[in-house]
Amino acid sequence: MTAAAKEMISETGGGVRLLGSYSPQTTKQPKGLVIFLHGWEGSIDSTYIVRIGGYLHQKGYAIFRLNFRDHGDSNHLNPGLFYATLLDEVHQTVKQVAENLLQCPVFLVGFSLGGNFALRIARKVSKDPIRNIKQIISISPVLDPQKATERIESIYYIHRYFLKKWRRSLKKKQALFPDLYDFSEIFKINSIRKITDVLIEKYSNLTSSDDYFKGYTLSGEDLKHTAIPVTLIIAADDPIIPIEDFYKLQLNGDINLTIQNYGGHNGFITGISLERWYEGALVALFDDIVCNQKND
Repeated sequence: MTAAAKEMISETGGGVRLLGSYSPQTTKQPKGLVIFLHGWEGSIDSTYIVRIGGYLHQKGYAIFRLNFRDHGDSNHLNPGLFYATLLDEVHQTVKQVAENLLQCPVFLVGFSLGGNFALRIARKVSKDPIRNIKQIISISPVLDPQKATERIESIYYIHRYFLKKWRRSLKKKQALFPDLYDFSEIFKINSIRKITDVLIEKYSNLTSSDDYFKGYTLSGEDLKHTAIPVTLIIAADDPIIPIEDFYKLQLNGDINLTIQNYGGHNGFITGISLERWYEGALVALFDDIVCNQKND
């Protein structure tokens, strides 16, 4: 997959540019196209994205991996900062890729924050359809970002991991746009929530981090009117995402909720070869959809 990869920059409304990587099938007609959305402070090169992308590429699928704004090597593409509420630019990019790159079945797979984006896209397509997309997979999705932030901050090694990666990204942004950003005070803060508060206050049109978190929270009937089949995969032992939030969702008949007892956050590792449980499950699901479409 990585050997076949070609860098692509998609431009959306307002001149926003997002960086992606497209890996076609080089020797045969692809079964379909799989679009991947990574988690917060991840990228198209995150291990879980490369691993599942490579697995599906070996099984005959073309792969498109998308970086969110300011993720991966894309900090230079936009002067504005990344916020998880920026759904439109991700939706528009997914739409461009799904409708124009190949004329074949398209599948969208999101992890963690990317899973949250994927679910919001599933809801948004009822008003702004995406042609060719057949199934959305959301793995360990963030439903309540305020709770997720609290849980991250309560676990030392997870908190340290995200804080280190976020600071590194902000340093890159500051160096690229020194006239716009001075994060010197932020780098002294050791709380993700407090950093969020400062960034929202100084560099956004929102009034508070509470408003920000509400902007991409999913609860109650938020997924009741999705317009495309969705598979939700979550582990009961996820240290970041509370399992009880999923029991409170009102889901329609097109949403399949799969709860594993074990799997952690984005993990689902099984066996000594460190295979991920969902790898084979996704291939089986996608192959079945492709086969049924051909028969139709």
